[in-house]
Amino acid sequence: MSELSPLQRAWVEVSPAAIESNARTLLDHLKPGTQLMAVVKADGYGHGAVTVAIAALRGGASSLGVATLQEGLELRAAGINAPILLLSALHSADELMRCHERGLMPTLSSLEEASLCDRISAERGGEPFPVQLKVDTGMSRLGADWRSGAELVQSIRALPNLQLVGLYSHLACADIEGEATTRLQHDRLNAVINALPDQGRDLCCHLANSAGTLHGHELHLDMVRVGLALYGQRPARHLGAELRLQPALAVRARVSLIRDVPAGTGVSYGHRYITSGASRLAVVAIGYADGVIRALSGRIHALHRGSPLPQVGAITMDQIVLDASDHSDLRIGDTVTLLGRDGEASIEPQEWAHQCDSITWEILCGFRKRLPRVEV
Repeated sequence: MSELSPLQRAWVEVSPAAIESNARTLLDHLKPGTQLMAVVKADGYGHGAVTVAIAALRGGASSLGVATLQEGLELRAAGINAPILLLSALHSADELMRCHERGLMPTLSSLEEASLCDRISAERGGEPFPVQLKVDTGMSRLGADWRSGAELVQSIRALPNLQLVGLYSHLACADIEGEATTRLQHDRLNAVINALPDQGRDLCCHLANSAGTLHGHELHLDMVRVGLALYGQRPARHLGAELRLQPALAVRARVSLIRDVPAGTGVSYGHRYITSGASRLAVVAIGYADGVIRALSGRIHALHRGSPLPQVGAITMDQIVLDASDHSDLRIGDTVTLLGRDGEASIEPQEWAHQCDSITWEILCGFRKRLPRVEV
């Protein structure tokens, strides 16, 4: 995280306190005995993985989920010693060797992957290699076929240098109200668990993402993997309204130029917007290279002291233009809010997602590295 410079043109504000509070809120919502995994992949959904991980663990998360080996190594380099599950597939022996060295848990989808991990552990002295098995119950992505899941669990257990820690699957449609697939996937994972001689008592079994977690206790199992809700965002309008989740991210930028133009003035590339009357335009130093998607052109607004300023013309790589005709108090160097709270008003990433036919996850993950993250 960076210190905010008075010269900074634009930045992302992140609230560790909101992350910590959301973790506590989610834990209170869970079935008794269910653990919380904080999913901090994609640089903590754009919030900063190390900052989020520390705050989530402080709030009661027991483990962390990442997508790549590099993400896991970044957390270890920051001194974070909590259990870390790699949610994507690794096939390289070198990558799996690094997992074993740094105490990262790979996700397995086949006996071949398990055998490779067993051999790596044996070559490194036989220190048990913690792993988790994923079964595909309906996502049609990673994971072994659920019908062979119980047999595969037993085969992995027979490998002398592996420690099978968890068994899990991933929900495909949990954010869709009334979708029967979620129940089907739950039943399929339960069928795998119940087919085991010990009904998986020594395994941490998990299925629920944020939507599944907010769906109800029946999906909580031994652990839930929460991403979006940890950041204070709900995956669907019908889920989590009763929880007081706090958005943890704001995007702000400074006004770099103000100019008065007459009626009939074309604004930005392609002149997709032409002023209908004399206008006061404010140029703001943020653009699509920072994560303000060009498809949002002319569809969003910014806030200044709680009041909206419409964005006009095409969003460009480094700048946007706001119509400040009704804001005579706006000055060069003032801060405007693109996302987050400003006074009594706020703009949420769901609004941007709706305007450009995207999803909240993509909006949050889209803010580029050249925008410094600043803790507030």
